[in-house]
Amino acid sequence: MRTFVDTSAIYALLDRSDQNHAEATRIWFDLLDQNRAMFTSNYVVVECCALAQNRLGMDAVRAIHDKILPVIEQQWIDEGLHALATASLLSASRRKLSLVDCSSFAVMRKAGAGTAFAFDANFVEEGFEAAGRIR
Repeated sequence: MRTFVDTSAIYALLDRSDQNHAEATRIWFDLLDQNRAMFTSNYVVVECCALAQNRLGMDAVRAIHDKILPVIEQQWIDEGLHALATASLLSASRRKLSLVDCSSFAVMRKAGAGTAFAFDANFVEEGFEAAGRIR
């Protein structure tokens, strides 16, 4: 079974002051120890890099590229998935749901994945299991 890795999990791994840091670190090493296949999307990578650069600096961006991404398969959002995600976002018409979230759900459904390493309640609301505790 493959696990989708969300921005909320990657950021929690990087930021020691994040409320989910300890749990994210535990889950990350559990996934690695289990040799669990992990994947994410290029939209999540863009979001993570922008967030990390803004809040934590370039060392955090380097850590994403040097330590985290080498063990996560990246799936690229193509025109069809982007259109599907955009339609989902507009249909949901919710302020706290992002295009990146909707694209993540589309990628997970396409891959047949049911679990996300995430601390974002939107994954649970969409019917996925979250590997992280939602606060």
